Amino acid sequence: MAAWFVYMVRCRNGSLYTGITNDVELRIAAHNSGKGAKYTRAFGPVKLVYQKKMRSATLARHREAMIKKMQKGEKEQLLATGTDQVLLQ
Repeated sequence: MAAWFVYMVRCRNGSLYTGITNDVELRIAAHNSGKGAKYTRAFGPVKLVYQKKMRSATLARHREAMIKKMQKGEKEQLLATGTDQVLLQ
């Protein structure tokens, strides 16, 4: 069973982009080469700031949706604490 990851990158403009992948290094390289998401093409290059291994793509998509619903301050708190407790509040 392949592992899936939820990841966040910080873009050149300071914004955070969240996504899922089964190969973090390859996905970051795609974002930085202009072949990633439309958003990161406009605001790249990006730097990986968060990754969380998940047991399945379904769980990764669910966690991604939870993070995307967070305010930027909540995302920054998640990055600062390194814990997903923020997601459980």
